[in-house]
Amino acid sequence: MEVIMKKKAFFTSRNITFLAVLLALVIVLQIFGGYIKIGPVNFTLTLVPIVLGAVMLGPLAGLILGFAFGLVTLINGVVGNDVFTFYLFSQQPVFTTVLCFVKAIAAGLAASYAYRLIVKKNQYAAVFTAAIVAPVVNTGLFILGGLMMSGTIAGFMQSVGNTASVVYFLIIGCAGINFLVELGLNLVAAPALYRVSGLFIKSPAAEDTDENPLSEPRKIG
Repeated sequence: MEVIMKKKAFFTSRNITFLAVLLALVIVLQIFGGYIKIGPVNFTLTLVPIVLGAVMLGPLAGLILGFAFGLVTLINGVVGNDVFTFYLFSQQPVFTTVLCFVKAIAAGLAASYAYRLIVKKNQYAAVFTAAIVAPVVNTGLFILGGLMMSGTIAGFMQSVGNTASVVYFLIIGCAGINFLVELGLNLVAAPALYRVSGLFIKSPAAEDTDENPLSEPRKIG
């Protein structure tokens, strides 16, 4: 049996409208999350709409939403809403900027490609995989980047009277609880949001057309 994937245009009015809604959610949730702290870092709610966009609209949407996530994270740090990022930026502005964007964009892209890799076999498993991959990539690159700035982070720890090791501070103090909460939110919310949004996108005018990002592969034979 031959499986033919329908070619889907990205820049349709439907996709752009949906992307704009998700983009607004990413910005608002990240700004709001800047006032919620778990340990030394700010809590983020933005991975849910990023995963949703990456799953439903593809890698380009994941990249755009990830870029917005990274940009707001950086701005929060530069203006002092996020004390930890503010300190890192004041000491290593270029590397901190790159890290903010790379980890966020990579999370969106990884979620989309993970979904595409599995969706032909099982759609729900693909959604759950994407929901897991995004926080893993985001947190993993944050820890990796932090280790590459270990001297700067040690200085921050000293300024706040933290005597733990840099590795412990990054993995347990910064990433530990945040990662578990973000992962839990993604696993609970992403499939539900996917279904709700599917009802919006699968209108009679868009069903089984190139404008419908949820269209299934057509089976021939």
